[in-house]
Amino acid sequence: MKTTRTQVVIVGAGPAGLLLSHLLDREGIESVLLENRSPDYVRGRIRAGMLEHSTVELLVEAGVGDRLKREGMEHRGIYLQFPHERHHIDFRSLANRSVWVYGQTEVTRDLMQARSAAGQQSHYEVGDVALHDIDGESPSVTFVDVEGRPHRIDCDVVAGCDGFHGPARRSIPEGARRSFGREYPYAWLGVLADVAPSTDELIYAWHPEGFAMHSMRSHSVSRFYLQVDPSDDVAGWSDDRIWDALARRLGHGQDGWQLQPGRITDKSVLPMRSFVSTPMQYGRLFLAGDAAHIVPPTGAKGLNLAVADVALLSRALAALLRDGDPRPADEYTDTALRRVWRGTHFSWWMTSMLHVTGDPFDAQLQRSQLEWVVRSESAAAGLAENYAGLPIGY
Repeated sequence: MKTTRTQVVIVGAGPAGLLLSHLLDREGIESVLLENRSPDYVRGRIRAGMLEHSTVELLVEAGVGDRLKREGMEHRGIYLQFPHERHHIDFRSLANRSVWVYGQTEVTRDLMQARSAAGQQSHYEVGDVALHDIDGESPSVTFVDVEGRPHRIDCDVVAGCDGFHGPARRSIPEGARRSFGREYPYAWLGVLADVAPSTDELIYAWHPEGFAMHSMRSHSVSRFYLQVDPSDDVAGWSDDRIWDALARRLGHGQDGWQLQPGRITDKSVLPMRSFVSTPMQYGRLFLAGDAAHIVPPTGAKGLNLAVADVALLSRALAALLRDGDPRPADEYTDTALRRVWRGTHFSWWMTSMLHVTGDPFDAQLQRSQLEWVVRSESAAAGLAENYAGLPIGY
């Protein structure tokens, strides 16, 4: 078995792991990145596309935001829609913040290029990843590389950025961790289409048939979502059926507005859940992103919470490994979870307000809530503040 040493082993090369490696490199902290998928698979994963104000600020400050600022689409708000009404919630005027449409695939591409330029080690398509001695001061990680050769990396810290199904969180003894969760009784049919957006900013629509959303990835690529049953088979949704449902739900009562259809290039059913695991630190293991928490996508919080985690974690690890100050690392769980729970609540609130349940009582409550948000400046400001994003140190 080949044995090497580094300061931080990062398990998972999604945006959280890649950004953490980049931020640590800027702090003078060496890391090795491990990922069980190929680089092409990581680059090609279609995920979130809405970046909070603070996320954009961090990426620009970290030197990986140039292409984002050139090619991303800055939005100053969203539209909330219910039958016969569509209202614009202006984040700029309500919270003095904006959001940016820039796909996670593009964020990943920028971070992978930064990782390559830094010359730090990355191992893709690894298997049998296992964490050892995380409750002591000399942890290690073992794995098998793409050619079947065993490796061991000794380190000071392990960062688990390996998602919900990865080994990092499961390495914390069951008696030392607690989880909270909720499965939602609906899912999203996500659709990617080669067609220019039919709106200048995102539309969130409550409709008696179910929620619908019009998003976008660029000036020529649109992203749509339809509320469906979690048991729905994507094969049952033909292109014509999708466009008909989108036109009804998004256009309901909107005189003169038309949805422009186009060639659908991807469609999939996305289950919805909320999940939070605590603690986010156990010994020398630290969790970030989906390894510690998952939110339904309605509030556009998943990627942004992961970015906030690694921003806090990079500072904590720099203080611990470079300056010998353990306090930020010891406080990481409490600091990160404060923002995680805020994002979890906002995502639950948006989800509960916009998805139909089939219960007429629920429908009346949702209509009342929507009318309150669009007619009360303080309610709209609360939505704007949470959607555009609280400061990372919140």
